[in-house]
Amino acid sequence: MFNSRDKLEPDKFMLLDTLNEREINLKVLLLGETSVGKTCIIRRYVYQFFQDAYSTIGVDFALKVLNWDADTLIRLQLWDIAGQERFGNMTRVYYKEAVGAFVVFDVTRASTFELVTKWKNDLDSKVQLPDGSPVPCVLLANKCDQAKEGLVNSTTQMDDFCKEKGFIGWFETSAKENINIDEAARFLVTKILEKDKALKLGEQEGDPDRIVVNGNSAHGKEDKKSACC
Repeated sequence: MFNSRDKLEPDKFMLLDTLNEREINLKVLLLGETSVGKTCIIRRYVYQFFQDAYSTIGVDFALKVLNWDADTLIRLQLWDIAGQERFGNMTRVYYKEAVGAFVVFDVTRASTFELVTKWKNDLDSKVQLPDGSPVPCVLLANKCDQAKEGLVNSTTQMDDFCKEKGFIGWFETSAKENINIDEAARFLVTKILEKDKALKLGEQEGDPDRIVVNGNSAHGKEDKKSACC
């Protein structure tokens, strides 16, 4: 899914400014149990097609290039973490340098929703933003074109769940019918950029002598959706 020619340098997940345009490289994770549709979501979003019955082993990734605005190009690297990887020892490596995440569950299988919290806790324990806060994380209730089970049938309860567990929002999605895939991605990227801006402002206010060059400190290196911030 990922072209080796698109591989980024070790400092890839930083904001880079050029003379006329800024280029932003973001690493985003897709987490969740096996067969909830993580790979299908990525394929729909990046390649605009749907393929069912696909199972990821280990980790896979794909690159989506976004012309965010007239002055900004975003390279969104999406890491597809296999459902069984939460029980392995490699997730810390996979999560490294991530700046955002989706946790995905299958609305037709309530058991996959019950494990959402474990995925969120695993994420929060292994990767944080420079200020120590959790990376922005959106919950995806996937396969919403099918009959739903459990809490997802109540918008209010889902809103409350997101607030309690630290998700910045949630979306009902369907990779098959292309429902809310683009909307969810844009929402997460927007929140990542807002957080990045707030962190940079905080750094400058906390240290008047700090100079930020190329996004680095000179001191060192709504259709069916509900957003709960």
